[in-house]
Amino acid sequence: MTVAADSLPDDPGMLKAMLIAERAQNDRLRQIIKELQRHRFGRRAETLPEDQMLLGLEEVEQVAASGEAETEAANPAERAARSAKRRINRGSLPAHLPRIETVVDIEDHCCPCCGKPLHRIGEDTGERLDIVPAQFRVLVVRRPKYACRACENVVVQAPAPARLIEGGLPTEATVAQVLVSKYADHLPLYRQAQIYARQGLNLDRSTLADWVGRAAFILRPVQERLLSVLKGSAKLFADETTAPVLDPGRGRTKTGQLWAYARDDRPWGGADPPGVVYVYAPDRKADRPIAHLGGFKGVLQVDGYGGYRVLAERGNIELAFCWSHVRRRFYELAAAGPAPIASEALERIAGLYAVENGIRGRSAEERRAVRQERSRLIIDDLEPWLRTKLALISQKSKLAEAIRYALSRWEGLTRFLNDGRIEIDSNVVERTIRPIALNRKNALFAGSDGGGEHWAVIASLIETCKLIGVEPHAYLTDVITQIVNDHLNSRIDELLPWAYLAEPALRRVA
Repeated sequence: MTVAADSLPDDPGMLKAMLIAERAQNDRLRQIIKELQRHRFGRRAETLPEDQMLLGLEEVEQVAASGEAETEAANPAERAARSAKRRINRGSLPAHLPRIETVVDIEDHCCPCCGKPLHRIGEDTGERLDIVPAQFRVLVVRRPKYACRACENVVVQAPAPARLIEGGLPTEATVAQVLVSKYADHLPLYRQAQIYARQGLNLDRSTLADWVGRAAFILRPVQERLLSVLKGSAKLFADETTAPVLDPGRGRTKTGQLWAYARDDRPWGGADPPGVVYVYAPDRKADRPIAHLGGFKGVLQVDGYGGYRVLAERGNIELAFCWSHVRRRFYELAAAGPAPIASEALERIAGLYAVENGIRGRSAEERRAVRQERSRLIIDDLEPWLRTKLALISQKSKLAEAIRYALSRWEGLTRFLNDGRIEIDSNVVERTIRPIALNRKNALFAGSDGGGEHWAVIASLIETCKLIGVEPHAYLTDVITQIVNDHLNSRIDELLPWAYLAEPALRRVA
């Protein structure tokens, strides 16, 4: 910024103050530019996402396999050796898969030496994994009619089986497949319609949308009961993410919100099974979590969003804040260029995470004891260090903002020291947000507020299934079938994902 010479003050002290202020403002603007550049062109995550690493590994493994194939083609001995090694290391195929046996026998059962009959002394068995592409089939239901020869007006016929869509084409399994493809595999309905068309079945996208809407309607009570059960827990995680929704009449989208409420007590060996519920809302006002979590009492693990403070002021909820969000602010400063204070803050926070890595999976009391012994020393030293550094730097800088962010939430950030059930961060619920982000990326937006609500209902059930190891397609097929056949609402707990036994763990096949 250029300042006219005639506008400079005569007082040297005032001139120095102006220069310091200008320098601080310039440093802040440079930092903002660096953050924008990194946000636009660089990695946003503190660590390389696992999916991206796997994509890179896939390419390396493909090249390696191609090279091995070339070597084997030129060297039969090498091919035989690697073939034997594969048989040893590949493992066995899951027992529940159907077996189709083919016998490869010799043509002549006479001894090639003397001509006498050969007798069987054993066999070699080899298994290969085969796949049959998804196929549609037509279920034909015949209902014979019966009449009485003596009674003219008597016609007897079995009632038609109940359907989700009366007079419609799909079975409950077909509807479940559409739901899983859309909300678990992130395939928008128009892409599903294209896939079905390749098999000669022309299903309009609007037809599929009708199936999804009807399924969401009858599944809503299950989602509501799931939320009710989660609110009975002593500790929950909460987070929210944007859900773009088409705004009719304005030719653009508006920004709705999907609020996520999750429970996962596995890190400290809790008995309650994990689960997550999403609730759609048209905005991000503090009134939303207050309405969603009515009746909840306990610890709520959250990020720094101020709306949760209103919830805590009512006295029934204690907030535990997220160290990952604190770390992220210092990481953004350190990643943009030399930043000694931010780098040291990251090292100190890394010490807290090193303690957590060693106690994950241990009991709540054990976790608390280790934290009191090791993590408290780091925390007790970190707070005065942050306050000292804050006094030495410009209060308008991004570094000052990062330090104030941490200090203003210190009580919630240190609550994990005294309670082994509390996690150091809210990454549990952030992981449940990722599938929503993938679906949002592929589908771009929901068609209406109602579509956002459908999204929340079905995603809640599917993601909870994934958390506990229940196969989503089989679960949704069974639940929809039971509801269509008038399952009693008083027994709705039988329809929650937790009531379904997880499939046996499939053996890894190399």
